Amino acid sequence: MIRVFGATGVVSDVEELVEQALLFSKKYSVVVQVLNADMVFGENHLISASEHAIRAMRQKRNSTNSVAMEVLLYASGERQIKLGIQKMGVRSQKSRIAFVVIDQVPDVSEAKGIFSDADIDMMLKELGFVRDDKVLEGARDTLKNFGFTDKEMKTVVPAKYGQLILERVAMVDVIK
Repeated sequence: MIRVFGATGVVSDVEELVEQALLFSKKYSVVVQVLNADMVFGENHLISASEHAIRAMRQKRNSTNSVAMEVLLYASGERQIKLGIQKMGVRSQKSRIAFVVIDQVPDVSEAKGIFSDADIDMMLKELGFVRDDKVLEGARDTLKNFGFTDKEMKTVVPAKYGQLILERVAMVDVIK
């Protein structure tokens, strides 16, 4: 199961946050990925990235050694880890965070466990965040920050901007 949600709170130490997410991942045998919500264009953006990452792992087409990092690559629309982190990685002192939790995927060893809604609430509390799914809503500026040109954005009506992101996610398979 893939769950995507947003949160607000101050990140004082990015490495510590990533390490804590990894501890939750290992403790519960689930995937927990934290991303810069300012670069997310809706929940479907991260669901699609997660589905692509799981498929890549199953088909042994993965570029990294973990589902979490594959999610980051697909979400960023990039092939290189460094570029993916630059685009989608959490920033210090930022307050808008996107979370992806993947659990109950029996054929993916990293995601065999179960992470309940109560576990999510507990994790957010321990990390010092408050759930706020509104941070996942994208806008025209999100697309510009993501690297889309005005010309590209003019190819679709604003109501379809999310489709541009989904195409970029899917393109990662082509550029791999």
